[in-house]
Amino acid sequence: MRKVLSVVGTRPNLMKTAPVIAALGRRGIDQVLVHTGQHYDASMSDVFFDDLAMPEPNHFLDVGSGTHAQQTARVMERLEPILVAEQPDAVLVPGDVNSTLAAALVAAKLEIPVGHIEAGLRSFDWTMPEELNRVVTDAVSDLLFIHSPEARDNLLREGRPEASIHYVGNTMIDSLVAIRDRLDSRKRGGHLVVTLHRPALVDGPLLANAMDALREVADHMPVVFPVHPRTRTALDARGIEAPGAIEPVGYLEFLRLVASAAAVLTDSGGIQEETTFLGIPCFTLRDNTERPITVEMGTNVLLGLRPERIAELPQLIATAGSGAASIPPLWDGVAGERVADVLVSQSLILRRS
Repeated sequence: MRKVLSVVGTRPNLMKTAPVIAALGRRGIDQVLVHTGQHYDASMSDVFFDDLAMPEPNHFLDVGSGTHAQQTARVMERLEPILVAEQPDAVLVPGDVNSTLAAALVAAKLEIPVGHIEAGLRSFDWTMPEELNRVVTDAVSDLLFIHSPEARDNLLREGRPEASIHYVGNTMIDSLVAIRDRLDSRKRGGHLVVTLHRPALVDGPLLANAMDALREVADHMPVVFPVHPRTRTALDARGIEAPGAIEPVGYLEFLRLVASAAAVLTDSGGIQEETTFLGIPCFTLRDNTERPITVEMGTNVLLGLRPERIAELPQLIATAGSGAASIPPLWDGVAGERVADVLVSQSLILRRS
């Protein structure tokens, strides 16, 4: 393995990729980092490079916002000449965003081996754009890096070969472990951290209902709501005030808020994992989750896409407890090392395939 090219597009991508980049660097592997610019706001991207001590991208594609087709097409068009010029031995793609899908497709068409970090997750909800991205990315990937047992079952059910599946653990938890000594989780602030951004909630009438219910919660406990730019746009367009609204914060500051919280309300995926590791009760405003292991571990509760249930949170939090849940196997801070080991050990096979 001489050169690995990693493609990131959003801030969760950075958290999942940073530990692998560091581990490959310790093995002397030449690396190229491509940022597609799917998250282009400084509060959603730049600050995370600083918090995670990641190197500056070698290439920035500046794809910006747009429809799913526009974003995917821009990434494919702008990434192809970079892959042709760089000629990496493998391309790494994390997660399930449009950048992930686009990069995997371009690399596969150029017959460059693809490694998918966080493979095999399934919500079985085809109304989620991320579900399509996950399934197609896994279908064209040569190395499938999984972090929970059900991911293997999903991949085998879809006909992926057993030899391509590697149970390495959760690289996003590596990033959390690396900065955990900078968090003060001993002091609970009694507040509720809120993150809401998915189209099913934000793009329709449910957003106003959610804010009405959240105002009821704010009468009982402090609410801290770092508002995603997409959500901010929707709130402003409807003239809706969000309780506890603040500007987006960096990775370290956000985890400090979570680690000291009474609970988290979210429709995000990765936050369900971070709260599980930290033992913080998480309430997910969705009908399903691609991370069922977080429910099994005891910290994550699916509320359904029912904003009226937000008003129940003070009572739910009072009976939830915290800190007693189990941590899934291999969520131990060294998953990035395992990914790097697989890449090095598989390099000859990949070159011959």
